[in-house]
Amino acid sequence: MPVIAVVVLIVASMLPGQDAAARPSFAEWLALVRTEALARGIRPEVVDAALADVTEPLPVVIERDRTQAETILPLEKYVARVLKPKTVKSAREMFAKHRTLLERVGARYGVSPRIIVGVWGLESNFGKFSGVRPTVAALATLAYDPRRSAFFRGELFDALDILNRGDIDVAHMRGSWAGAMGQVQFMPSSYLKFAEDFDGDGRRDIWSSPADIFASIANYLKGHGWTAGQPWGREVTVSRAAARAIAADVGRRAGTCQATRDMTVVQPVQAWTKLGVRLPGGAALPASLPDAAMVSGASKHFLVYGNYDALLEYNCAHSYAISVGLLADRIPNTNDDRRRTR
Repeated sequence: MPVIAVVVLIVASMLPGQDAAARPSFAEWLALVRTEALARGIRPEVVDAALADVTEPLPVVIERDRTQAETILPLEKYVARVLKPKTVKSAREMFAKHRTLLERVGARYGVSPRIIVGVWGLESNFGKFSGVRPTVAALATLAYDPRRSAFFRGELFDALDILNRGDIDVAHMRGSWAGAMGQVQFMPSSYLKFAEDFDGDGRRDIWSSPADIFASIANYLKGHGWTAGQPWGREVTVSRAAARAIAADVGRRAGTCQATRDMTVVQPVQAWTKLGVRLPGGAALPASLPDAAMVSGASKHFLVYGNYDALLEYNCAHSYAISVGLLADRIPNTNDDRRRTR
């Protein structure tokens, strides 16, 4: 039997739920990881470098995993916290600074440059903070921990694959406590699928290359269904009749993202108009708008279109997706971008 098959069988016997006393020590488990990594074709020197300082689980990672917030801020409070004047100012400045590059990326992938900046801003504060945890050590900790071991074990081997390809070295492979990496906060599996080498230097550098960072965000959104020329959504006002219909319709959508279950089904703009949905200020909805679903907070309502689902794939929370869209909308349009975002 091939070595990799033997290792897989051994690890499969250590699934979550087994008696803790039967689990191997971290050192024994790590030895199996090393063996499987070599069997997968990871170069020995890469494996040695990646695991050299991984000697025990990181307590801070387990603590963060166990103390994730049980509740999310209400939509309106989250948006108010995120879209502070300072953040909007930074978004506009970063768009102006990188405008030529952003428009090249937008043209290549068919994704609004302003949306790219919106995602970048929320994920890493425009590159100011992308995490300081060593990715391999964090993923090894979570892969050894039985709570979500299968998922993080796969991410650990994907991280080793990235190192093996030479896109980054161990010292610079850092990110969040959960293993999300770089200024785009990709998990290793997403990196392997969507990271781009837009600057052509032979490496997909989501840690420090603006070209690769912007292209990777755009490629991720495109890969999750972003359609060029379509809007993400817009704020609207609703009548009492519309509010009752929305409340009755929520939860009828299906999808892998939990947030989609807190949306209505998609309806033509004429249906929303008939219900009494209007633009802020009372103007009628443009008849040319695409079919839309409704997302509602306590006091705010948004009609959202197909591209909104791509934002939810980046982070499955309405507060996040709405904030990205609104931040993007507060960056002044350019002539080249106007047709793609409205």
